[in-house]
Order: sequence, then C-alpha cells, then structure tokens
Amino acid sequence: MLKQVEGSHAVAEAVALCRPEVISAYPITPQTHIVEDLGLMVKAGAIENCEFLLVESEFGALSACIGSSATGARSYTATSSQGMLFMMEAVYNASGMGLPIVMTVGNRAIGAPINIWNDWGDSMSARDAGWVQLFVESNQQAVDVHIQAFRLAEQLSLPVMVCMDGFILTHSFSQVDIPDQKQVDEFLPPFEPRQVLDPSSPVSMGAMVGPEAFTEVRYLAHHKQMEALEFIPEQAAEFEKIFDRDSGGLVKSFGCEGAETVVVTMGSVIGTMKPVLSEMRDDGISIGALTVRSFRPFPKETLRALLKDAKRVIVFEKCLAVGMGGILAMNLRMALKDFPIHVHSAIGGLGGRPITRANLRRMFEKGIKDNMEEPHFHDIHMDIVERELEREQAQRRSGSIAENILQDVGIVAAAKTI
Repeated sequence: MLKQVEGSHAVAEAVALCRPEVISAYPITPQTHIVEDLGLMVKAGAIENCEFLLVESEFGALSACIGSSATGARSYTATSSQGMLFMMEAVYNASGMGLPIVMTVGNRAIGAPINIWNDWGDSMSARDAGWVQLFVESNQQAVDVHIQAFRLAEQLSLPVMVCMDGFILTHSFSQVDIPDQKQVDEFLPPFEPRQVLDPSSPVSMGAMVGPEAFTEVRYLAHHKQMEALEFIPEQAAEFEKIFDRDSGGLVKSFGCEGAETVVVTMGSVIGTMKPVLSEMRDDGISIGALTVRSFRPFPKETLRALLKDAKRVIVFEKCLAVGMGGILAMNLRMALKDFPIHVHSAIGGLGGRPITRANLRRMFEKGIKDNMEEPHFHDIHMDIVERELEREQAQRRSGSIAENILQDVGIVAAAKTI
C-alpha cells in the first residue's frame, strides 16, 4: 500500500509486519519515533503476541533483547549516537553469543560537543563488533531491508544493524510502499532459533573462553560474516520476486560501468549525487557511482569486479577515523590494494553539515584532476580552523575548542566574565 509517511513510522510498520515477540525500547533522538510508534501498536493490539519493554537505558534495551533472543523470541530494538556507545558492551555480547537481534541505528554524530544531526560515527564505532551492518539510501529501502534483516539474522544466527541517516530519512516524509502481511509472511518464515535457553536442557551462553579457544571463536565470527556475503544477494533476489522491486543486496551501481571515475559512498547522500553525476555525464565526463549497501561484511570481491577498469575512485563518507582519515576509504583501499587505481578520500556532512550539489560538483572535478588533498575535508572553513590554531599558539588558556568555534562563526555571542 502506497503511503505518504515519515521514515520512522514506515520502519515501525515494517518491523511490526515481521511479527516481533519482544521490542525493547529506550528513547534517543533521532530513532525515538520508531519505538514510540511500535509501543502504540503493541498497546493497541496491532502486533500480536509481542511484549514491549520500556527499559532504563540503552544498555538495558539491548541487554533485554539478548535475554529474550536467547529464549527463542524474535527481538528488536533501536538506538542512535551516544546510545550506541552506552550499549557497546552488549553490542559485542550479542554478536559474540550469535543472537539474531535486529536493531535500527538512526545514524547521528557522537559528541562531545553534543550534536544531534546526522553522520555515521555511531555505526562506525561498532564496525568491528561482529554485527552485519546494512546501510539504506531511502525510506523505501529502509522498509524493505528491515524485512530482509530479520531473515538474514535468523538464517545466520547473527545480529543485524539497519543503518539509516538520522533526520534525513528518519524524519522525512516520502511515498513508501508498505507491504501487506501475506507478502512478508511468504518471505520471512517463523523464527526457529539455532540455540535457545531451555531448562530441560541447560546450556551456557557467553561463557569464559581462554587463550586456547578464543582465536577459533573469533575466526568463526568472521566466517559467519563471509557467509552473509552469499546470503545477502540471494535474499535480495528472492525479495525482488515477491515484492517486485530492487532493494537490498551488497552494492548498487549508478552508471559506473566503463566510467573512468567512480564515486563510492553509502546511505542517503547518493540521492543528492545522482543529478550531479548525470549533469557531468551530459557534459561528456566519464563518471559514475557505487553505493555500498553492506558495510559489514565488506563486499570486497564485488567491489573489485565493478571497479577493476576505473582509473580513479572518489570515496565520499560521513565519518572520520581521527588521526587517520576516511573509514570507508581505508576499507576500499584494502580491497583494491593490487589494482592501479587512485583512491581519493573525501569526508563531508559531519554533524549534519549540508551537502550541496554545487559543492559536490566542485569536489568531483577536483578529484578527476587527481589534485585532492588526502584526506579531503569537504566544505570545511579553514579560516576558522586556522584562527583557533593561532589562538592555541598565543595563549595557554585558550578555552574550549567547540565554544571558540561557535563564537567565531557567530552562532553564539562571546561571553566575558570579569
């Protein structure tokens, strides 16, 4: 059914159609509307045989899902930003125990300074935790990938994050095709856990493992991720047969076949890029794009096959490994290490900074000439940066960087205490 609906509500409807048995919730912007809507559905009886748990923290939210999933219940939660950090111990526990929990991450910057707007810092903080991480580029894809996420999680006995750009998707209204229950039931079978706590056959989960076995345990976590590289495209193909639309998979190509320059990115920013790339192709520039839908596992071989003929790649990402550079770019360089391809790293949109078509075109044109600095910070105001560096050189007690920057850009008035 076609609806003009907010992204968060669309996701809530998709999760409800997956027949969850436990939803564990703690509010944090910008994912709150998802669990609020699910709570209302459970209260109204629209989701049958489901317990909604309003817990005391994000750590409690995922911990409750760990307990419910271990007893064989289909379990779901959501988080963002600092909430991801607060539950980080449980994030590793869920994957280490092989529990098929699905969690939405409404991607939001991590502070300090506090910032409620979008970048990918929260998901990237857990990139090595052993969860599958699927990034979506639209609210329609968010709906479709959540349905696929439950099946993938339960097929592998592995937790899955569905990562959607906070506010850009979670709070935007767009036309979304919400499936009917019959379609979802055809695609997603009832949950049959691989492992379950049963008083009649007691087992331990997450027990102590010493040096004699820990390497093997971690290797098997890696092996499960490699299995996901096969299952994700298979499920996407089956999903397309039932729902009659392309959604999911490992990567998506936008005119990159035969292109000399290929832009690689993730998430919703491809929507801004596509008209820019189309204009550049109309001007005779050989350029295309790839969007990575599965960040973990990383689709190395698929990317190698699609990029083998490119002369250069421009990686645009909303995240930064401080002291190193672009995270997606680092992964791609590892995948292409034996290819004669120049990989440029561009970092932009941090903390929700707008990404405009005009600035993107200027950046792409700079990358095509192979004269981008490494890494390239897109649309950064270097005059403000240099002013703060000069301030730090001039005085020992130079103050807080964040507050100084705000004063320099004129968002707050400078305060002086006498």
